Amino acid sequence: MAEEIIWTKEYKLERYKKMNETAEKGAVLFAGSSLMEMFPVEKFAREDGLGVTVYNRGVGGFITDELMAAIDTCILDLEPRKLFINIGTNDLSDASIPMERIMEHYAYIITKVRERVPQTKIYLMAYYPVNYDAATEEMKPCLKIRSNEKIALANAQVKRLAERFGAEYIDVGAPLKDADGNLRAEYTIEGMHINEDGYRAIYPLVKKYILE
Repeated sequence: MAEEIIWTKEYKLERYKKMNETAEKGAVLFAGSSLMEMFPVEKFAREDGLGVTVYNRGVGGFITDELMAAIDTCILDLEPRKLFINIGTNDLSDASIPMERIMEHYAYIITKVRERVPQTKIYLMAYYPVNYDAATEEMKPCLKIRSNEKIALANAQVKRLAERFGAEYIDVGAPLKDADGNLRAEYTIEGMHINEDGYRAIYPLVKKYILE
């Protein structure tokens, strides 16, 4: 019987390191935490026949500290032509982490990319909305901390980061929101993470930037 793979952060990083050895430099790269890892953008790009190489190096559970530590494997080793980032939502779920620290870490990541791969075009993707009413009981305590109000404040900070670094801010949350500004119930798995239909809703917006 084949040994069962335990998809830990460490395993994923080792897998990415191996994949990077034969990966194409100068491709389009997506990096971040689970909300990025779960985005089937490579699949969508293939289905669409974009003719552009797209890689996803998201790691579920990552906080900003962890992407800082793994920045070579997740970003720099690939020397991307375009980089789409969504990192920090797990930090937002921790009430002990101040917003200032999240943005300092985010700025560090962008600075390192600018230093090492100055030709990379950087896109900062907005944090996705959540839906407390559609959440599972296990998820509700987290969403009391990671509320849509907190997400809105964080997105304003990310937009300022984009302006500061000459990056592009993409409001990927807009196609996901219902009339009350919550994540549409039909797009969520447990109130926070997004299903494939949700990702298909934001893909046209992202595709525009992939192709520009």
